[in-house]
Amino acid sequence: MKRIEAIIKPFKLEDVKDALVEAGIEGMTISEVKGYGRQQGHSELYRGAEYVVEFIPKVLVTVVVSDDDYLNRAIEAIKSAAHTGKIGDGKIFVTEIERTIRIRTGEEDDEAL
Repeated sequence: MKRIEAIIKPFKLEDVKDALVEAGIEGMTISEVKGYGRQQGHSELYRGAEYVVEFIPKVLVTVVVSDDDYLNRAIEAIKSAAHTGKIGDGKIFVTEIERTIRIRTGEEDDEAL
């Protein structure tokens, strides 16, 4: 099993969700996060005063998949749906999941997904 964590622009969330559903991904977790990469924040003007926004609002989408077929479909869905071609489109991280347990039933691993 693999965990996919994608950091994307907030306005792309619905596009990513729809693409994942279309790819056969049944569940996901969404978190509102802030951070920066190469963007390094930016300056904004508010009521005549300039201030620096160091951390950019982003969305963290977390998905766990059972096999490489779903992994590749999920990655392609996220890449195509989140892409704008501009700096700050985000990142995708893939990690190995050692064990999964469904609390309600006690099912484990693939059955728990």
